[in-house]
Amino acid sequence: MKGADDMTCTDTGNGYPARALAGAKEKGAYYTPDEVVRSLLRWAVHSEDDRLLDPSCGDGRFIAGHSKSVGIEQDPLASAAAMRRAPGALVHEGDFFAWAGSTEERFECAAGNPPFIRYQRFKGPVRKRALELCGALGASFSALSSSWPLFLVVTGHLLHPDGRMAFVVPAEIGHAPYSAPLIEFLAGCFSRVQVVAVKEKLFPELSEDCWLLYADGKGGSTATIDFSALERFVFRETPPPVTARIALGTWKTVWNRRLRPFLMPKAGRDLYEGLATGDGSLRLGSLAHINIGYVSGANDFFHLRQSEARQLGIPDACLQPTVRNARALPPARVNSSTVRRWLREDRQTLLLRLDKDQELPGPVHAYLSTERAKEISGGYKCRTRDPWYVVPDVKIPDYFLTYMSGRRVSLVQNSARCACTNSLHAVRLKDKAAIPQIRRIRRSPLFQLSCEIEGHPLGGGMLKLEPREACNILIPSEKALAGTEQQTIRDGIAALQGWRHYEAA
Repeated sequence: MKGADDMTCTDTGNGYPARALAGAKEKGAYYTPDEVVRSLLRWAVHSEDDRLLDPSCGDGRFIAGHSKSVGIEQDPLASAAAMRRAPGALVHEGDFFAWAGSTEERFECAAGNPPFIRYQRFKGPVRKRALELCGALGASFSALSSSWPLFLVVTGHLLHPDGRMAFVVPAEIGHAPYSAPLIEFLAGCFSRVQVVAVKEKLFPELSEDCWLLYADGKGGSTATIDFSALERFVFRETPPPVTARIALGTWKTVWNRRLRPFLMPKAGRDLYEGLATGDGSLRLGSLAHINIGYVSGANDFFHLRQSEARQLGIPDACLQPTVRNARALPPARVNSSTVRRWLREDRQTLLLRLDKDQELPGPVHAYLSTERAKEISGGYKCRTRDPWYVVPDVKIPDYFLTYMSGRRVSLVQNSARCACTNSLHAVRLKDKAAIPQIRRIRRSPLFQLSCEIEGHPLGGGMLKLEPREACNILIPSEKALAGTEQQTIRDGIAALQGWRHYEAA
């Protein structure tokens, strides 16, 4: 797996030749730990006569564990390794979705570690077949879906009544929007759906976390999701005890189709649910427009130091003070003294802000005519603009909200009328009357808890807030906020930060 790029969990093992194994690592393929393989097989296989399906069998670590197995593998080297590792299994080399769309075979059980390929690289005819097949089964995925939930929907379809499936899945099942159609599909097709969160990394070499998914009773349905949170995983004969049974309706509404909140203590969940459903509670998106800042296309060219601007003779009217990244933000407010300090320190913080129809001053025209400028104008972001030197979507927000954060998310007031790059969110209030509400919530620990709940973890312990997630930040009524139990909030924050591998505060 590879945290920020395309990730695959395709199994690798000793069956690979050395050169093939190196290639598998480059593709993001890693060993599934033996205790995980053995556990998932025990959960899924209930009889020696059960036929097992692995839709992406890699080198055969799963299918080698049961005598009556069928594996599908697109990579020729991996499929050859699977045949050697599991000589009693039937291995089909090719695209799983093409095979699944034509096969009449059905299975008692399925297990494995499906490919996790980001939507940017999961494309072409394979993706088209996968989306069409899932759509025909009643599971509709967006254009931003990764590959793994589509594998699992189609695999679930290929099971006999009362069939079972047990898989390694990315921890994104706890928060990614494209995991919701999978969970809803499984709840409509199985009498039991269980998600097992594992805090200690199953794949220590990866920045991304992996959890486990179990579904049983094909042909039934369920109105709840069983959730288990484990500190670490050890071999288990059966799925672990349930730590929370989540009603689908509550999962869809209160928790915005997310399982991640169930990593924190019940007291924290109860507190948050009470505030979210209480009278007078709002979400940040109802008070403000939230978007990422501008994309310049060439930051070092479009952002000048004060000394550079003076040397070039560029007029102040063509320069916009801007916040380049979260590190530049003070704790509470960007004001005129903050900007003066940046200028004294000669930071590269002045955006060359030009309008499409303005007459360019001579020094600006000269700057845009240099050899460096000609090179910049041919870059992808710039050559698609008309004219190339006008940076679009420059906003002057009321607040800056950090896009990616460590231990603390910052919501900083913009009193100096600065702009910001796309490393920050620009928060523009719909009505200035909301300022007292914003001021109250950003001083409260509940703001940090809401960011943890509504955002999602990245590799390395970072927390990311997409615009749609930032819009869900909770703003309870003044009365409700004043009555919250602070220690319960702090415990919730510590728990969620611990699961993204930050030490508890």
